[in-house]
Amino acid sequence: MYERKNSEINATNYGTTLERKSERELVVTRTFNGPAHIVFDVWTKPELLRRWWVPKSCGVSFVSCEADVRTGGTYHFVFSHPSSEQPMSFFGRYVEVTPPSRIVWTNDEGGEGGAVTTVTFEERGGETLVVMHDLYPSKKALDDAISSGSTSGAGEQFEQLDQLLVALGASVGRS
Repeated sequence: MYERKNSEINATNYGTTLERKSERELVVTRTFNGPAHIVFDVWTKPELLRRWWVPKSCGVSFVSCEADVRTGGTYHFVFSHPSSEQPMSFFGRYVEVTPPSRIVWTNDEGGEGGAVTTVTFEERGGETLVVMHDLYPSKKALDDAISSGSTSGAGEQFEQLDQLLVALGASVGRS
């Protein structure tokens, strides 16, 4: 079990930092080459979200991606995996959406035990600092998420987001 506070769980991976800030908090940070409004778009438009959200190495693919990204809206993602006969479903509601700077959503598939995710987008000279903060309902819930491996794909996931931004022409100052 992971007991230390303010300790990195994972070494920086693809420029992404994953850190446990407290017994219930996990924070992922990364700076992307692109303006905040474009980085925000790839988080909020289903046709773009489905192109980067799932780490390719895990073998999971989107079956459907529905997201009504507005305060009070909902999302429902369905994934398939070759080793599973049943699809996996993730869903919740958007508690706060403030374009292009902040999104807050619930993770309701686990019942009342789901984390609340807050993502902020801070533009800095054509680049955008993204901070994704997960607040779990208990220490055990975060411990379980870490031990299951469900928190380990952020580096690859954010690398895929970065590649999508480059493909969309959002990159600035890259040689």
